[in-house]
Amino acid sequence: MTTVGPSSVATTEPSGRAAGCPGRPLAFTMGDAAGIGPELIVRLFAEGLPHPAVVYGDVGILQRTCESLGLSRQLRVQPLDAPGAGTTHQVIGVLNRWMPLPASLPTGRVDPAAGRGAYEYLCHAIDDAQAHQLRGIVTAPLNKAAMRAAGVDFPGHTEILATRTHTRDYAMMLANDELRVLLVTIHIALADVSAALSTAAELTAIRLAQHACRQSGIPQPRIAVAGLNPHAGENGAFGTEEARIIRPAIEQAVAQGLRVSGPWPGDTVFMRARRGEFDIVVAQYHDQGLIPVKYLGLDEGVNVTVGLPFVRTSVDHGTAFDIAGQGVADPASLRAAMRLALQMTTDRQADSSPGR
Repeated sequence: MTTVGPSSVATTEPSGRAAGCPGRPLAFTMGDAAGIGPELIVRLFAEGLPHPAVVYGDVGILQRTCESLGLSRQLRVQPLDAPGAGTTHQVIGVLNRWMPLPASLPTGRVDPAAGRGAYEYLCHAIDDAQAHQLRGIVTAPLNKAAMRAAGVDFPGHTEILATRTHTRDYAMMLANDELRVLLVTIHIALADVSAALSTAAELTAIRLAQHACRQSGIPQPRIAVAGLNPHAGENGAFGTEEARIIRPAIEQAVAQGLRVSGPWPGDTVFMRARRGEFDIVVAQYHDQGLIPVKYLGLDEGVNVTVGLPFVRTSVDHGTAFDIAGQGVADPASLRAAMRLALQMTTDRQADSSPGR
């Protein structure tokens, strides 16, 4: 895996304790400048923020976005040298330790400079979060093709965050007001899922699900584990992964005091969770878990990386090149991501043992 960017790589906090706290600013990363990230951030700041924040991004891009949206009189873009206390009203404080992006940067197209910038903004926010200067990180979308064009070879945010923080046990969680779903496997081919499953991986995912729920204020979460095969294997008629891999992990988790059940058929477990029977569902692969959440609507969906030494939330959509620069992007998912990040970093003591 090829990576480029800042040479220093921060290390995780040994205890795994969430580094964010209410006295520090929340960080937004601008994402790919050619996408809708800048517009989402400007619109959110224009609404007024409930907590001080800082943007890791490009001053010129954000200033031009304010102008294009007719918000330059309402908002002022201010360069920062360090996160400090952040800003709240009428000022977008911007921290950029990389080079300024060109004014001629195309909108709505893959561009290496935008891809490299998105990577740099994220890396610098990660380092400051590791140094306990931030309450948490909320990320706007990046573009994988643009990053690859810049020589940055990562599948997405999750893998960059895990690599730069040296986090071994981590997971992607998608959440909205009706459903929480955590994935055992993330960005791999469907044909490779079965081979990637193990009892250890299942148990780690269950522990991370417990950790995520506790961060959200659920002290004893009810965890459901979805099966891999139709009807959860139908007692071996449609596959043996449930009996060989998934059920032993559930039994171990129950023996350790966790409230976990399954494996449940994937075609009904999400409906049961939505009705309130479970607090979170552990899904076996990307589309099994994400389709139910995204079907309920992208506007309120939030992507959470669970297991990091700080809280990271993100929008549940991409760079939307087809509407970038048109002034029609909706900041609802970014707003939801901000609210969840604040909820997960309150004064309440978070669970400090996410199965690391």
